[in-house]
Amino acid sequence: MNIVILAAGQGKRMHSNLPKVLHPVAGKALLSHVIDTARHLGPQALCIVYGHGGEAVRTAVDAPDLVWVLQEPQLGTGHAVMQALPYLAEAGTTLVLYGDVPLLRAETLTQLLQAARDALAVLTVELADPAGYGRIVRNAAGDVVRIVEQKDATAEERTIREINTGIVALPTARLAEWLGRLSNNNAQQEYYLTDIIGMAVAAGVPVRTTHPQAASEVLGVNSKVQLAELERVAQRRIAESLMEQGVRLADPARIDVRGELVCGRDVFIDVNCVFEGRVVLEEAVDVGPACVVKNAHIGAGSRLAAFSHIEDAIVGPDGVIGPFARLRPGTELAAGVHVGNFVELKNSRFAAQSKANHLAYIGDAIVGSRVNIGAGTITCNYDGANKYQTTIEDDAFIGSDTQLVAPVTVGRGATLGAGTTLTKDAPPDTLTLSRARQISIPGWKRPQKTRK
Repeated sequence: MNIVILAAGQGKRMHSNLPKVLHPVAGKALLSHVIDTARHLGPQALCIVYGHGGEAVRTAVDAPDLVWVLQEPQLGTGHAVMQALPYLAEAGTTLVLYGDVPLLRAETLTQLLQAARDALAVLTVELADPAGYGRIVRNAAGDVVRIVEQKDATAEERTIREINTGIVALPTARLAEWLGRLSNNNAQQEYYLTDIIGMAVAAGVPVRTTHPQAASEVLGVNSKVQLAELERVAQRRIAESLMEQGVRLADPARIDVRGELVCGRDVFIDVNCVFEGRVVLEEAVDVGPACVVKNAHIGAGSRLAAFSHIEDAIVGPDGVIGPFARLRPGTELAAGVHVGNFVELKNSRFAAQSKANHLAYIGDAIVGSRVNIGAGTITCNYDGANKYQTTIEDDAFIGSDTQLVAPVTVGRGATLGAGTTLTKDAPPDTLTLSRARQISIPGWKRPQKTRK
């Protein structure tokens, strides 16, 4: 079985320098969605016919299993498939897909391929507003006799609601024969793939139709408006799948998954959360409103409070993060770690039961177990040219407004008094201070504003 994906269109109505098939839906290029679905079917040959955007399209989604075929000039869908013919296995079936129709299910295409074993199979759907689509013309017995494009249709034919999706499957030998007989004698002076329907009818080859579960599967993209509509359809589909797996969503209409979201049992996700890349939420994770989580693993029972941002990080079980916390790449938290309001962590490892609950920056650090980091603490990890590591050993207590000038080590059980600037290692089980002696000046008055 061969699959040909047509991805050469310019997409003028997108008004964008980005090729149409590279615009994203659910965090992935339109064309990537189609390719992934095609791979599920296990084709012998998987050909991408590209044109507009050229190497940008190829570079963005290239892979060893793809055969790239350039269509230049672009003279219609029939002409596009002609370019792929030399790369198709002659035996078996060829399936034609479109790079801007990303939501097709593999099950729908499997049904279409089954119908095409000894026939030409066309995927059709009925639309309330079929404007712009080619219409399926049937005879009195209900048999398909041809497909007419919108611009070539009569007024009567334009009232037909059953439309051609452009997605067809047929024996490859027949495809090669009929493509060689296509003509561009039409309003667009293009070679329409749909003209092979009439050839099949004339040759006595059965023309069968199959239908998707929902019309949204075959929706394509020609404008930013349609792209946004498709995004909502995709997100609703993802939300329904999550809920069927047992995830509780505060509002299925207010979640955005731009990648892969894997959830355990009894996960709760509040409104307006965004998940990017691959995110794993283990059992009983609670995600508060407006969190952004990217390429992260959140351990069982952890809670992400509102407006927390997590990227390329690991949160262990029973963690408490946020609100307004930021975990940057390289952060790894063990079980029961608390990271609170306006705390930023970067490239740091926290052992179990440690806390940084308020207004802190901890970067390039190794933090032991049961450490308490007070408000206003920062690790001074960058000297303007190089970065250095801070080590805080088990059971240390870091007082508020402390600066740890790396490289430096705080020993096990050590205490740093509030306002300390630590430039040398703090010994274990010792109180370390570095602040000036406190004095009071009697009679001192604040400066007064000068009258103008």
